[in-house]
Amino acid sequence: QVQLVESGGGLVQAGGSLRLSCAASGRTFSRDAMGWFRQAPGKEREFVGGIRWSGGSTVYADSVLGRFTISRDNAKNTVYLQMNNLKPEDTAVYYCAKSESSVFYSDPIRYRYWGQGTQVTVSS
Repeated sequence: QVQLVESGGGLVQAGGSLRLSCAASGRTFSRDAMGWFRQAPGKEREFVGGIRWSGGSTVYADSVLGRFTISRDNAKNTVYLQMNNLKPEDTAVYYCAKSESSVFYSDPIRYRYWGQGTQVTVSS
């Protein structure tokens, strides 16, 4: 089993920054991909970006490219989502998820393990 715990959400003004953390425990594999998703009220869960534990390669959705950065600390089994220049449309519950593949999938169904989510609210 794998457990994922997000933290770091909160309320921030437009243009501000937040850093989310996702601590993984249990059965993890260095080749697997980790994804960040978000879900706003009334909308489908949206892929934000992902990172591979091994090598640290990343991928981002166009909507966050240049503003968000994903990193990882293998020693701590933790993945981070640094969010800069936040916009009101970034308001959502943010989730981290773990795939059992090294492929970056944008479809949530491809991710087996999920954290509980953390709320990010950006005020205008």
